[in-house]
Amino acid sequence: MREKFTFGLIAGHLWIQLIMLGSILLQTFMVYPNIFHDIPHSFELGMEFMAVAAPNTYFPPLGFLSILTGIVAVVLAWRYQRVRWWVLASMLMIVLEGAASMIFEWPRNEIMFIEGANVHSVEFLTKTAREFLVVHGFRVLCNVAGSVLIFIGFLKYVRKY
Repeated sequence: MREKFTFGLIAGHLWIQLIMLGSILLQTFMVYPNIFHDIPHSFELGMEFMAVAAPNTYFPPLGFLSILTGIVAVVLAWRYQRVRWWVLASMLMIVLEGAASMIFEWPRNEIMFIEGANVHSVEFLTKTAREFLVVHGFRVLCNVAGSVLIFIGFLKYVRKY
């Protein structure tokens, strides 16, 4: 019974992590080019577009679910030495990505989208957007790495070494 539960949890965590990866890639290649192409006007247009739902309504709950399933997956995979390190490394990537979001991107979101051109100059907003995109690149790399690591961990678990 524990084996099936461990399998299901690691598979579920992999599934959630792949949803996170797909979501961040969609945001990177479809949403952000539209939001950052004509600062500050594109910020205003982006806010109009995201009036009903936005990344801040989607990513925090999904990120929390990813962390929660990741913690349980680490606990359940711990007895399998060759699996645990892959799952743990994946969790490290997820935590780094989440920390980068909270520490660096959330404050810049407020500057760009809440305060905007009413408070800041176009030059400052452009600089803030560049910083945001650099950190976003780090987030994408963490997501890719986390997804690859949990996939390897899942394969190791299925093969039992």
